Amino acid sequence: MNYDRILIRYGEISTKGRNRKKFVDKLRKSVRIALSPFPNVKIEASHDRMYVLLNGENGIEIIEKLKHIFGIQSFSPAIKVRKDMDELKQSSLDLVSSLYREGQTFKVTTKRSDKTFELNTDETNHTIGGHLLQNIPGIKVDVKHPDINLRVEVRKEAIYLSCQTIQGAGGLPLGSSGKAMLMLSGGIDSPVAGFLSMKRGLEIEAVHFFSPPFTSERAKEKVIDLTKKLAGIYGSSVTLHIVPFTEVQQAIRDQVPENYTMTSTRRMMLRITDALRNKREALAIITGESLGQVASQTLESMFAINEVTNTPIIRPLISMDKNDIIKIAHSIDTLEISNRPYEDCCTIFVPASPKTRPKREKVIQYESFFDFEPLIQEAVEKVETMVIQPNREHHQEFEDLF
Repeated sequence: MNYDRILIRYGEISTKGRNRKKFVDKLRKSVRIALSPFPNVKIEASHDRMYVLLNGENGIEIIEKLKHIFGIQSFSPAIKVRKDMDELKQSSLDLVSSLYREGQTFKVTTKRSDKTFELNTDETNHTIGGHLLQNIPGIKVDVKHPDINLRVEVRKEAIYLSCQTIQGAGGLPLGSSGKAMLMLSGGIDSPVAGFLSMKRGLEIEAVHFFSPPFTSERAKEKVIDLTKKLAGIYGSSVTLHIVPFTEVQQAIRDQVPENYTMTSTRRMMLRITDALRNKREALAIITGESLGQVASQTLESMFAINEVTNTPIIRPLISMDKNDIIKIAHSIDTLEISNRPYEDCCTIFVPASPKTRPKREKVIQYESFFDFEPLIQEAVEKVETMVIQPNREHHQEFEDLF
């Protein structure tokens, strides 16, 4: 069957009141970007539905693209029919016949939003179902577990027929919730945190701390590859900021007692990320912290670390089990990259016995003996910024941002 369009259902967007148009516009933009390789496609958006008009483009490839767009609850390949009973019966027969295999069952499910249509819901079901029974030998009705469910949507402008419902990515459209900075290490957790934040409509920019010569170029390439995976999820570029962190980290090691160096390191990272957030006009910071997973992720540690900023810290993984995080990492294809054996700056200079219950007052006191601000400003000024494109070789842009 040659479908002429794909019907997109909004899901959670439908719960938005006066702001719905903003969310629909964001979704339309995401769909347009994802389907840019298909020049003949046309996108039509209404209050509660969106339609992708195929105009001869490859429907199978377009379906694969739509599966990964946040904000789409489900979608169905469909055909548009005039509100004429003879045409409706014939189109229904053509569609079901193209899918029917010997011994299969069917049912008709009508949704009639246009109450002026000549038949009500039950009458439409019976009329189309009877026509199919008369013209497809061997087919039977099963209203509970049909092999083919013919969905008939009667709307004001036309009738839409479909037999397949494909689940979308759900969530909210990219950018509909604003922009945030993702603290992206080379580990398993932070890419998953980025993915879950994107699903809630956040546009992300990644921040990675790089400490040469203690961390290698391969560790940097690993983070670039993780960013490329996140970019590929929603088919648009992601900005990655590489922060030179060596001097800050060495100063911490020289000035702060060993068991507090980890706490102080996280505080400096947060201060730098917050400065970048301010420059890039983002509204929040995202981390991959999971409560109690490591010493820096105890409640006492987070209390001591958070003191350096009043910017909202989003922690999508905070209550998740490690195995659940690994499952998501596997599903978004970042797990293998994260498992590459190249150390990042979070794993060097790790104290033998890091404080799991650091005191905020003590870390503030230790840091007060040295002025870290010039080193922080220098790190921000020397940030290397890359624009990572999905499924392409990355290119570097040294922007005059600061």
